Amino acid sequence: MGISLRKARTIIRKAFEAGRAAELKPLSVVVLDAGGHVQAFEREDGAAPGRFAIAHGKAYGAVMLGMAGTAQMARAEQQAYFMAAVNGVYGGQVVPVPGGVLLRDKKGAVIGAVGITGDTSDNDATAALAGIEAAGLIGEA
Repeated sequence: MGISLRKARTIIRKAFEAGRAAELKPLSVVVLDAGGHVQAFEREDGAAPGRFAIAHGKAYGAVMLGMAGTAQMARAEQQAYFMAAVNGVYGGQVVPVPGGVLLRDKKGAVIGAVGITGDTSDNDATAALAGIEAAGLIGEA
C-alpha cells in the first residue's frame, strides 16, 4: 500500500490546522511516496517560496535513509562525515533535522515521508504528526 493523494492532502490540511492552532509561522508541507516522489505539496500564504526545497530535503532524507529527521540530526552530530557523504550521494538534497517524518502504515511498513518547514524544526514535526495522525497513519519524527 502506498500513500494516496487523498491521505496526502489530509496530512497537509490537518498539519496546517495544527500550525494555525499553535500560532506557528506559515508552513510548507510536502508528502513523498516510498520512492521519494512528490505526492502532494502546499505552501501557506506568507510562507517563503524557497521552503519547498527545505521541506523536500527533510522528507527525502527520511524516506531514502529510512531514518526520521530527529535521528538524522543526532547522526549528523555524532558522525558529521557520514551525513556529509550521504548528502553527497543524494546530490545535496538531504536536510537532516526534525520535520522529516517517516510515514508508516498500520503494519509498520514505510509508505513515504512528510517534510514540513516554516517554524522551529520541533514545532514543524509536531504539526506534521498531527496531520499524519488525522490521516490514520503512523508518523516517526
